[in-house]
Amino acid sequence: MNEKDRLPALTDERYLRQLISRHGFRFDKRLGQNFIVDPTVCPAIADSLGDVSDCGVLEIGPGVGVLTRELSRRAKKVVSVEADATLLPILSETLEGCSNVEVVYGDALELDLAKLVDESFGGMRAMVAANIPYSITSPLVVRLLETATPFCDGKRRLESLTLMLEKETAARLASPVGTREAGAVSAAVEYYSEPEILFGVPASSFMPAPKVDSVVARFRVREERAVFPQDEKKLFRLIKACYAQRRKTAANSLSSALGVPRDTVATALGSIGAPPDVRAEQLTLAQLCELSRSVGK
Repeated sequence: MNEKDRLPALTDERYLRQLISRHGFRFDKRLGQNFIVDPTVCPAIADSLGDVSDCGVLEIGPGVGVLTRELSRRAKKVVSVEADATLLPILSETLEGCSNVEVVYGDALELDLAKLVDESFGGMRAMVAANIPYSITSPLVVRLLETATPFCDGKRRLESLTLMLEKETAARLASPVGTREAGAVSAAVEYYSEPEILFGVPASSFMPAPKVDSVVARFRVREERAVFPQDEKKLFRLIKACYAQRRKTAANSLSSALGVPRDTVATALGSIGAPPDVRAEQLTLAQLCELSRSVGK
């Protein structure tokens, strides 16, 4: 039997409570700590990655290492980033025998993730698989996509992100820009990736159980951006302005947010074939890209 297969089941709630009690661990609500206790969930996440025997996998927020161990059984190397120092001695115990796992202490929103991926995986295929803290979902997803993208320096560092997310948040992130459910972050998601919902995970799958159900979603990183703006920063400023007052007409919301005369915005909307009373939230990503060019002129 493999050494990893002799490790105790971390999804056994009785054992898990004994483990964290022995180490003096206390759940921190600020970090969104909910450990997976459904024994079917982490194998399903790891299996959904396909054959990763020659791949590196970046994990954010390993908790006590339930998913980490499943990834270790399948991937060539796993790097897990944990922001809670009190979990490090627990991970040292639960990941004993997982010689292909490296635990990095730090905040994923502050670490140089591009450097971490480059140095840890040495050019091998790489991806993300994680049960991330729900409180930082939007900034973390955008940061991971920006790290993954080949648009800046021609290097596609991560092929995909496979993430456990709050159900409603995942639906919003995966909604196409121009639909009522989409938001500003949805635009970044669509720009950088192709999102899909894989399967649902009920609240009862966690300890402690959150008040919301979850899903596992995948974001396949694009090799080419979804649209090609003249100025990427200008596009995202315009997107932010649109969603700041999304229910208003685009002419009014953009005029006030960008300090551009309403007539100028109305003319630009006409040049992309949008009706004068179109609401900001109804514009597709392609229309927003064209609008960023027209408003600039």
